[in-house]
Amino acid sequence: MKKYIPNLVTLLNLFCGSIAVLFAVNSNFTAAAVFVFLGIFFDFFDGLLARKLNVQSDLGVQLDSLADMVTSGLVPGVVMYKLLVMSMDAPSISTEQDWSSSVDWYSFKIPVVPLIGLFITLASAYRLAKFNIDEDQQTYFKGLPTPANALLILSLPLIIQFQNTQFITTLILNPWFLIGLTFVSCYLLNAKVKLFALKFKDYSFKNNTIRYVLIIATIVLLVLLQFAAIPLIILLYIGLSVFENIRSKSLSKSL
Repeated sequence: MKKYIPNLVTLLNLFCGSIAVLFAVNSNFTAAAVFVFLGIFFDFFDGLLARKLNVQSDLGVQLDSLADMVTSGLVPGVVMYKLLVMSMDAPSISTEQDWSSSVDWYSFKIPVVPLIGLFITLASAYRLAKFNIDEDQQTYFKGLPTPANALLILSLPLIIQFQNTQFITTLILNPWFLIGLTFVSCYLLNAKVKLFALKFKDYSFKNNTIRYVLIIATIVLLVLLQFAAIPLIILLYIGLSVFENIRSKSLSKSL
């Protein structure tokens, strides 16, 4: 019975992600973010439970990626699409029905440029597929993990809604900014940069200094800047990882 528990938690991740998609499509970004946060919470604990219960399986690995594809891949893509629509003041997906027509179907008008936002979904799928066949990524990640990228994208509408200033709104709803961020996001997801994982073999400060620094800085930044802290936390995470990579190489050469 216990072998099904982690998979059930993974399915809760997928369930939350599916609900988040519905809210994102309807531009309810706050509710979408809540369910993405819940999904990421379940995503963190399914692997932890599998290890604690010693019931890791290939099925669980594949199911985890499929759930992440929705929660941390599809949702941020839809959110970026909707933000680009807002920035261009274009209709998201409009439907027209000719009531005099004898054909009972709808014609869809979809703006082309905002579809660039869905590149995030494509890049997430590619990143997750690579992760599944890469046996090296046990103690670290290659490229930005999809949950971290999802938080980055979801933070944008939350900043607009809860920390609205003229400068912030103008910046975030600039289509060039959003398009640029989309391509940066796609690159980071699949970059060959090693990023440390928040997995503790022990809880000593000496062996986990960089992890504790990130956790403490995250708490401080969230208290001070709220949702605006999330992009800074992602940048800090990348910066600390690069610093750790350089430090590790220097230590290896000195030995």
